[in-house]
Amino acid sequence: MKQAKKDVADTSFLQRMWESIFRGPLDPQTDRERKLMVLDSLILHLHPTTIAERTLKLTLTWGLGGMATLLTMVLVFSGVMLMFNYTPSPDQAYNDILNLQTQVWFGQLMRNIHHWAGNLMVVVVVLHMLRVFFTGGFNMPRQFNWVMGLLLLLLTVTANFTGYLLPWDQLAYWAITVGTGLITYVPLLGNWIQTVVLGGPEVGAATLLNFYSLHIAIIPISLLIIMSFHFFRVRKDGGVVTPRAPDEVLEKRQPKVTTVPHLVTRELVVGLVMMIALLLFAMWVDAPLEGVANPDVSPNPAKAPWYFMGFQELLLHFHPFVAAIILPLGALFTLALLPYLEPDMDATGVWFRSNKGRLMSVVATLIAIISTPILVITDEYLLDFVGWLPSLPTILSNGFVPLALLMLAVVGFYELMKHLFRASRCETVQATFVLLFVAFLILMVIGIWFRGPGMVLMWPSEVGVSH
Repeated sequence: MKQAKKDVADTSFLQRMWESIFRGPLDPQTDRERKLMVLDSLILHLHPTTIAERTLKLTLTWGLGGMATLLTMVLVFSGVMLMFNYTPSPDQAYNDILNLQTQVWFGQLMRNIHHWAGNLMVVVVVLHMLRVFFTGGFNMPRQFNWVMGLLLLLLTVTANFTGYLLPWDQLAYWAITVGTGLITYVPLLGNWIQTVVLGGPEVGAATLLNFYSLHIAIIPISLLIIMSFHFFRVRKDGGVVTPRAPDEVLEKRQPKVTTVPHLVTRELVVGLVMMIALLLFAMWVDAPLEGVANPDVSPNPAKAPWYFMGFQELLLHFHPFVAAIILPLGALFTLALLPYLEPDMDATGVWFRSNKGRLMSVVATLIAIISTPILVITDEYLLDFVGWLPSLPTILSNGFVPLALLMLAVVGFYELMKHLFRASRCETVQATFVLLFVAFLILMVIGIWFRGPGMVLMWPSEVGVSH
């Protein structure tokens, strides 16, 4: 009898499942419950079931992580759409872009969305990492996820760089030529690596195919894999840091709310606002496209993509080995090592570590804004280490000697700030980071808007910005 009832129950369950899948829902209520269950399961794969209520404050995260995730999906979708109208060949690529913009319905809009979403992705990822840094979100146990974030930033920039060449216009061709030229300064293996990347001695058909393959397959797959692990680590490490005032001690049991609907509704609002802004911008501003690439005619000046302009500006002041290799790798290594240093204060969740740290960051910003242009102008018109030290190799006279002076200035700034403000190591490290980061942003601005023909300093009205 029990077996018979069990068979009847199983039959009833199978029948309901069959009707739900193939014949429609048994009733609207059942259909709604089924859809909500599927949606909740998808959301809770990415989020915990409950979160601390205080972490819902927009001023903690600004929704930057979610924006980066949404932009990744936008880029994948728009990129797939563009692939249907693109051939990675120098003879066809530029014509395909023209055809896309003039003959394909919404082709120009789709290209605009893809282009500006890629640029916005770089900005959002950098801002996301700044938010993590300034709220102490990289401290134990989140150190390794910080390193994964750095890797995601590198992949994001690389994705933009490889996509930069695909229109095969003058802007793209010479920007990639300048950018890949930096590879040659890698000791011993530089020329070999450049040849592998370009597929030959110079930018050509093999380069376009290499960049296309990296852009549509290898980099996106790597991004999705590492992003998935990044999400997993965020959840495993206890979610985002809980915000608190500088002198506040958090209770062990924080009030919690369910992820659905409290967090989801906020993510939905942020996502919609960003998508509306991106769509409106893409409707008003077209992605740049110059004349077809011409290897025989170099624009003056030939500039790298905007996110590399800080490094191109450094090339004007340091030996290429220092500017293109030592400084970038040193900065990456320092950032990766930073969370593994034992902190001398508990500042997790506190913006800028403390009120003192906030003031020190403001001071560091002002010093960078004033000193960086002065140093650039001084080096442009007054300093000449090569002429002053003619007996030394240029890698010393224009490389390690000015680098040593720069490092001495940075160490002096560190010690001065720590002494003047009687600050902790964490606060002083943060101020030093702000100094260097703002200085790099100013170098980027100078390179984009104040460098004209021959990379000579000029006012923006004389430069004729094409970036």
